[in-house]
Amino acid sequence: MMATAHGPRGMRNGDLPVLDDCRTPAAIEERSFAIIDAEAGEPKPFTGRAWQIARRLVHTTGDFSLLPDLCLPDAAIDAGLAALGRGAAIFTDTEMARSGIPLRRVSPLGCLVRCILAQPEVADKAAALGSTRTYAGITCLGDLLGGSILVVGNAPTALLALFDHLERGGPPPALVIGMPVGFVNAAESKELLLRRRELPSLVLRGRRGGSPLAAATLNALAVIFAEEAAERPGK
Repeated sequence: MMATAHGPRGMRNGDLPVLDDCRTPAAIEERSFAIIDAEAGEPKPFTGRAWQIARRLVHTTGDFSLLPDLCLPDAAIDAGLAALGRGAAIFTDTEMARSGIPLRRVSPLGCLVRCILAQPEVADKAAALGSTRTYAGITCLGDLLGGSILVVGNAPTALLALFDHLERGGPPPALVIGMPVGFVNAAESKELLLRRRELPSLVLRGRRGGSPLAAATLNALAVIFAEEAAERPGK
C-alpha cells in the first residue's frame, strides 16, 4: 500500500491502518528516520550533520513544514561538537528542556546539564529587576555562560538577557540553541540572535519552537559526537 507524501501511512480510501512491526525504541527510531528520509525527497534541504539535526527535529514534531525555517550552519554545529568534546556546561531555560536531555548522552563527555531557573537567587533577582525569572537566571549565571551551551526553547527573555550580558562585556557561550516559542519577542529575539554572526547558533525562525525541539537539537549533537568518536582510529 502506497503512502501519501508527508501524510499518514496506510490510510487511503478508508482502508484500515497498516502498522509497522516495530516494537523496540531503537527499531521505532530507525524506521522513523527511514520514513522521514523517504518522504523528504531529493534533494534534501540539508546535508550531512545538518540533515541529521533537521531530521531529528522532524521526528520530534512529525512536522516537515519547519524545515525551511531552520538555520543550521556548519560552523555552529562544529562549535557545538567542540564544546561537547570539552565537557562544556549545558544550561537550559526550562526544566522540561533539561529533562529532555538524557544524561546517558552527555554525562560520558563530562557535561553537566542545569536549568537556569534552579539557581536559588533567581526569584529575588527577578523581583529586583522587575523581569522574568528566565532573564534573571541568565543574569545570575554571569561569567559561567562563557564556553557553555545555552539551550533556549521557551523564553525569548533568555536571549534578550544574553544580549545584555554580551553588551556588558560578558563571555559568550560556545553555542546557543535558540528555539523559544511564542508570540511576544520569540521571532524577533531569534532574528537578533542570527544577526550576531560572531555567536554560533542553531535557530528555528519564527514563532514556533519549544523545549522539546531545543532539547532534541542538543541530543542530535550528542549523537553525532558519539558516532564520530566511535569511527575515529583506535576506538
